[in-house]
Amino acid sequence: MTDHNTGSAEEDEHEDPLVLHEARLWRDNGWTAQVIKNEDDEGWAVAMYKAGQAEPALVAPWTMGRDKKNPKPLDTNAFNTWVKTASEVVRRHEQHLQATLHQQITVDAAGQRVEVSLDIVPDDDAPQATLSARGASGELLAQVPASPGFKLNRASASAWVEGGFARPR
Repeated sequence: MTDHNTGSAEEDEHEDPLVLHEARLWRDNGWTAQVIKNEDDEGWAVAMYKAGQAEPALVAPWTMGRDKKNPKPLDTNAFNTWVKTASEVVRRHEQHLQATLHQQITVDAAGQRVEVSLDIVPDDDAPQATLSARGASGELLAQVPASPGFKLNRASASAWVEGGFARPR
């Protein structure tokens, strides 16, 4: 009888049980690549999932195999390329979300340079926002609750400062 175990028992104990390398499913370094049937046509797609996320970070077309019927198997190079691409998509999404939740603009109003910030705390039940103003030296001039839907732009910031920092309606 041939022993198919190529590693020692000590090596087996230290292997990551979440690592999986199969033709249509790879899991490694906090990412999972899964080759799936493309819903839009007769081809295949690869879905990239970040560990702990139920929805894929990226779904993109995948290459057909030589038989033009089945998908090409995943390999190390393809997986690493998909991880890099999906990571970039996640990073861009996080940057966009941060830019949406924290907006900042500097205006010249009421005879001074004022930095106006809108910070939004998303919440499905009760989202909140805070509008604040800081002077040229960084001192807090005002801070008031605002609607999460408040549109911060040069005109609204100037009007708020010139209006004496009253809570926007």
